[in-house]
Amino acid sequence: MLKRLFMNFAVLAAVAGVAGAAYAQELAVPGGPVARDVPGAKELPDPNMMYKVVFDIAKASPKVDEVSPGLLMVARYVNTLAKNGVPADHRKIAVILHQGGTSMILKNDVFRARHEGLDNPNIAMIQKLSKAGVDFRVCGQALLGSKTDPKDVLPEIEVDLWAMTTAVNLQLKGYVHIGPL
Repeated sequence: MLKRLFMNFAVLAAVAGVAGAAYAQELAVPGGPVARDVPGAKELPDPNMMYKVVFDIAKASPKVDEVSPGLLMVARYVNTLAKNGVPADHRKIAVILHQGGTSMILKNDVFRARHEGLDNPNIAMIQKLSKAGVDFRVCGQALLGSKTDPKDVLPEIEVDLWAMTTAVNLQLKGYVHIGPL
């Protein structure tokens, strides 16, 4: 009897371990936030739906040494879609960075030169989001205004003519606009 109980416990522990590992693999942005479950919630992400969303980030973190709250919002959204079974090919997520949000797109050496030697805290999150399929764009007009050379922009980020043009073009292609954040 004790042996059978032990075997059942071992099987349950193995299943729980696999379930835990599967959950960890479901997150598209490792280490990023995810919306907490709400028992009985009516509206949930639909794995059969195509999600086309453009996030508009117009400001950096209030603290130069912290990851942008806008980037964390994008990570939370992408992870929540993934956790709820929305496949990667149904997640078309773009981020437009402009105005005060452009400082986060700088390569680390340039960021350090502009921010008293501090490292760019956004690089790792931008890289994780990019790896998860998020498309990053920066406003060329904002780069000109901040005297930023396009070669100083992180390689994960495309330079566009103007944030307004990008936002309109993506919305005309069916993207839902969120922001500015």
